Amino acid sequence: MKNALRRAEIVAFWLAVAPLTARLPPRLAYGIACWRGDRYLRHWPQKRAEVVHGLREVLGQELSEEDAQRVARDVFRSNSCQVIDVMRLRGRAKPLERLVEIRGREHLDAALAGGKGAILCSAHAGSYVSAFSLLHASGFPLTTIGRWWWNYRPGVSPAVRRFWDLIYARRILRYRQRPNIEPWPGRVQVAVQSAAALRGNEVVMICSDAAPLDADLARTIEVPFLGRQARLLPGVVTLAQLTGAPVLMAFVRRCADYQHQVLEISPPVPMDGETATAFGRCVSAMDAAVRASLAEWDFWFEPGDLASLGLLPENSHRADQVGELQRSTR
Repeated sequence: MKNALRRAEIVAFWLAVAPLTARLPPRLAYGIACWRGDRYLRHWPQKRAEVVHGLREVLGQELSEEDAQRVARDVFRSNSCQVIDVMRLRGRAKPLERLVEIRGREHLDAALAGGKGAILCSAHAGSYVSAFSLLHASGFPLTTIGRWWWNYRPGVSPAVRRFWDLIYARRILRYRQRPNIEPWPGRVQVAVQSAAALRGNEVVMICSDAAPLDADLARTIEVPFLGRQARLLPGVVTLAQLTGAPVLMAFVRRCADYQHQVLEISPPVPMDGETATAFGRCVSAMDAAVRASLAEWDFWFEPGDLASLGLLPENSHRADQVGELQRSTR
């Protein structure tokens, strides 16, 4: 019964409440989003316990029980605020643009001046999807490489896929140069489509902390991440080596008022050396970004993904899905 009510609330929030809330003054809109997050924190104790458990298991003594509870609260708040960000992507994204400061545009301009395009390497941290929509709207033709979760998670019904295509993917794709490139295992088209965008001197974005699918495990490498050895795919390095496109790190973080955000773009990351060495530089930057804004990393909300990454033992979590409509923006 509780799961059914939760699914109904998610549908209502995405379809009606969030679009209306996003039109309110930012302080009020994000205040409502935080209130919703706090409400979920109170009324979904099992998920709260999963988040706290993941934080304590991965970070160990770095995080006290009290700190973990505080971070868990902000995980729920961030999750809800990201929906408002998506809903503010209207009218050339101006309502959201007023709240996001983009730093390091000059690094991206300089990279594109080379004529080989540019690769932005990021993490599933903060409202990265909306932030990169802003970057596209501001004049940088951008395409993303990433999986829509409803297309690969087992048991998702056609109705749920249509729901997320309509309410989420369609909004995002308005602010992309090309359709989303989904990196299914063994698909040569992924490299071909990515290379085509880079040859057009466009920007390609990839989150390199993605949890690997079972079919991807043989291609992962183990790298230090959050104090553990994580299994990650070094596709960003492979793409850079194949095309000669520079790789820049880009991360977004939410400010203490929950309204304002900062998107920061780095200078190019050196790609010399072995693949593991070059990728290690990217992972080190991701590690620092996640630690700087712990509550905004998506995977605290998904213990199954933490296990796939190798950060938690495979049997250390118990699935507690909200059904097919559990909110995800990956």
